[in-house]
Amino acid sequence: MENLRAEGYEVSTAGDGEQALEWLRERGCALIVLDVMLPGIDGFGVCRTLREQGNNTPVLFLTARGDPVDRVRGLESGGDDYLAKPFHLQEFLLRVRAILRRWDWYRSASATAATAVLRFGGNEVDFRAFRARAWNGEAQELTEKEAMILKVLAEHAGEIVSREDLLERVWGYDVFPSTRTVDNFILRLRKRFEKDPARPRHFLTVWGVGYRFLSEGEP
Repeated sequence: MENLRAEGYEVSTAGDGEQALEWLRERGCALIVLDVMLPGIDGFGVCRTLREQGNNTPVLFLTARGDPVDRVRGLESGGDDYLAKPFHLQEFLLRVRAILRRWDWYRSASATAATAVLRFGGNEVDFRAFRARAWNGEAQELTEKEAMILKVLAEHAGEIVSREDLLERVWGYDVFPSTRTVDNFILRLRKRFEKDPARPRHFLTVWGVGYRFLSEGEP
């Protein structure tokens, strides 16, 4: 963490998972760098608990566990990136900057009343609060990735957005092993907001390319 301080970042540390959760309950931060192998609650558990509590602070896993299964598990628990040891210091610093840059984009893109709320098909999404109300009146708590994917699609409503573009905008390059991850998130958005997820009218698949979002719905 001294390398982050040398770059001008203000850094606080926690010795175990419980201490990390307690610290984060009392104060906020711009980025969480998390080891998987923490005493007590491991890093996966810490990240999952944060997301369940509605804490959407970006998480970068930095760990000696480089198995692809652990990588996917970390990201599915709510992590934003996963970097296994050994790694080059410059790569670590670049990933930190990339995560903060993507969050700066998301916050600025949701800064005004006009851009903070999306309405479509009887659904209403509040990007700043990560909350939504579906067409059937059901309240929804969005994950950060669901909100960011929806934000990208809404910014390009009516246009085809490739899976690769979504990965780059939301996660950055080389984060996930497969673009199937994007497909899984689109399925989750359909379940939340489509009246008939099997016959979507808003989140349309463009076979072999990616997706197109229609706010008015497909006729």
